[in-house]
Amino acid sequence: MSNFPLINTILVPQGAEYKAVCRGLSGVTGFIPTVVAIPVGMKPLLKYLQQSQLIAPKSRVLIMGICGSLSDRHTVGDIVLYQDCIYQGKLQECDRTFTAQLHSALSTQHSALNLVKSLTSDRVIWSAAEKRHLGETLAADVVDMEGFTALEFFNAAGVDVAILRVVSDDCQHNIPDLTPAINSDGSLNPFPLAMGMLQQPVAAARLVRGSLTALKVLEQVTNLLFSGYGYK
Repeated sequence: MSNFPLINTILVPQGAEYKAVCRGLSGVTGFIPTVVAIPVGMKPLLKYLQQSQLIAPKSRVLIMGICGSLSDRHTVGDIVLYQDCIYQGKLQECDRTFTAQLHSALSTQHSALNLVKSLTSDRVIWSAAEKRHLGETLAADVVDMEGFTALEFFNAAGVDVAILRVVSDDCQHNIPDLTPAINSDGSLNPFPLAMGMLQQPVAAARLVRGSLTALKVLEQVTNLLFSGYGYK
């Protein structure tokens, strides 16, 4: 596909999401973008981006990973392509041309692709009631913990950014509050993570199932994207 955008770098939260994207690229031959594991959360990500020298102006960055749904329209396993991100009343837009090219490339292969508006949060939104409330009051479809920060940083630097994620939890059920398990550097602390899961076993089991489903789809869409459109 001649007008498919050359993607220089993929940023993806460290851990299982990063591993899923790497698995998706493992069978791709020819040009493969650099995949960078980023910390979880707004402040750790901003500090990381400010200290790293990994992005050149005029390059194209694709942010990938998983996200939570704030709307009945989007459920576990749905692939979402961001139009923009909001945080505390401020809005940052993804690059429209880049996003349109990705949408065109993927929608012919995957009917479950959705264009969405995103909310970025500095904590885990674990309550189903809060998810639905945020979705309704802010007109947002999904929530993550990195999107706004990345867009604000790269838009200021003149870097084209698109965000492609997979929904891992819906807005009908609570998930464990894992905010205490996120360290100040954006890494996950295993002990609070385990305690948070054990305290809410039903919600934890649902989150694990949803995450495994989303990670499998993330791996598949990564492979589809980079093996089918000019990357061979």
